[in-house]
Amino acid sequence: MELAQLAHSAQSLGLPGLIVALVLIMVVASWLGASQGKSQDAGHNSSSAKEAKPTKVYSKEEVAAHNKRDDCWVIIKNKVYDLTSYVDEHPGGDAILNNAGGDATEGFYGPQHASRVFDQVEEFFIGDLAS
Repeated sequence: MELAQLAHSAQSLGLPGLIVALVLIMVVASWLGASQGKSQDAGHNSSSAKEAKPTKVYSKEEVAAHNKRDDCWVIIKNKVYDLTSYVDEHPGGDAILNNAGGDATEGFYGPQHASRVFDQVEEFFIGDLAS
């Protein structure tokens, strides 16, 4: 039975039956949402799976060699990101190249970036900066 049909059937039960039916609908909807989230995550690495993998470590000199539009790495908070595939999509145009091969932490955390960018950049993470 679909949720809408269940709610419609509950109308004939009166107020107490309606409350029970609504609670049941919420439980089922919550369960469906949780199970959909699990199936969507099944094809993706979880953050804990990424952390379990050994992390590559790069020197500043290694990062500095990747300073072009077609080979663009940056350092953000001592982490190394390969942004090459994102350069042409960057809404700020060539501003992304200002720190290619270097430390982009200050520019990255500027007021021009919405908070969602801080999560999105993780898709480009390739390793840590050597200390």
